[in-house]
Amino acid sequence: MKKVELLSPAGNLEKLKFAVDFGADAVYLGGKLFNLRAKAGNFTLEEMAEGIEYAHSKGVKVYVTLNAFARNRDFPQIESFLEELKGVKPDAVIVSDLGTLVTVKEKYPEVDVHISTQANTTNYRSVKVYKELGASRVVLARELSIDEIREIKEKVPEMEIEVFVHGAMCMAYSGRCLLSNYLSYRESNKGACSQSCRWKYYLVEEKRPGEFYPIEEDEKGTYIFNSKDLCALPLLEELIDAGVDSLKIEGRVKSSYYVAVTTAVYRKAIDLVLTDRKAFRENLPRLLKELETVSHRPYTTGFLKPEGDILQHYETSSYIRNYSFLAVFKNGIWEVRNAFRTGDEVELFLPGAITLKGRVERILKVNKDQSEPVEEAHPNYKVKIDIKGAGEIPENTILRKRKSNSIHD
Repeated sequence: MKKVELLSPAGNLEKLKFAVDFGADAVYLGGKLFNLRAKAGNFTLEEMAEGIEYAHSKGVKVYVTLNAFARNRDFPQIESFLEELKGVKPDAVIVSDLGTLVTVKEKYPEVDVHISTQANTTNYRSVKVYKELGASRVVLARELSIDEIREIKEKVPEMEIEVFVHGAMCMAYSGRCLLSNYLSYRESNKGACSQSCRWKYYLVEEKRPGEFYPIEEDEKGTYIFNSKDLCALPLLEELIDAGVDSLKIEGRVKSSYYVAVTTAVYRKAIDLVLTDRKAFRENLPRLLKELETVSHRPYTTGFLKPEGDILQHYETSSYIRNYSFLAVFKNGIWEVRNAFRTGDEVELFLPGAITLKGRVERILKVNKDQSEPVEEAHPNYKVKIDIKGAGEIPENTILRKRKSNSIHD
């Protein structure tokens, strides 16, 4: 069976390294302009060069997003940005706009071009046109079913097909929404969406100004536009059998912990589907449980297999956060991200999507060549830890702790 690419988000340089170290085949990132995640850390040209060098040293590809919708005034900057990209050598650029596509082919013809999901590609004829225009891949619209995806691949087998399998979903068709522009003056199609769809709304009758009527499903109210998060892990076999070339995780504004766990889980799952489907089905409940440990809204399989699943979550727009990311193991030392104490019950999450439980027995704070025992580790500490129940700890292992209650915030 052919290799299937796992494509992970890289909102900044640290997240890129987490994605690479936890098993991504490729990552996607944005520069400071013209990408649809203005709130991600994004990359300076120097950071992009470092990130691409790091990824390429591990055999991982890098795709640069250039998928904002361009206006006439934007093209001089786009052309200048493309000249800069030539020096850092990404593997592809991702575009939404036909004018940007033509500009890339003129100014940087040697780089591959991928068509963003924002281009709203929903049929095989459009895919054929993009192929004729020089694109090598299309990221299909998220509104398609697996059957539709399969038909597109069958009719245009020479085009690479990329599909989102995990992460936040937009309540609007292919992200084409102006709520944010109207309510907060932040342009969603320039990457600055304020997620106005997830706010709590009330009804006002025009002859009764100032009288607010709650739109209620229950006493908590209703978040009528608030979409669930996508999780296509249970459908992985069908997506791979449909001929999908690249499986994409959303989340450039999510945490490094999110990137690590989702990448590791989907890496394990893809490898099992390609080598041992019986083992994949046996491991599926455990892998799904791992995806519950990252910040998320309730999951849905979205439009991939429409069987009456409700895509909106009406109770709250908050995230479910059950775990704290405590530290990551690098070069024999734990780099601390959140505070923890001796005696804490913890979990070790290994790069192969394996979880081990243990207890913190001792913490040694490391300062240059010296170390001193401490009762509590704080962010930015570098420490050594004795963990009861843990054997030899692999590089990039994550230390985490379950919160006492499920947290919605």
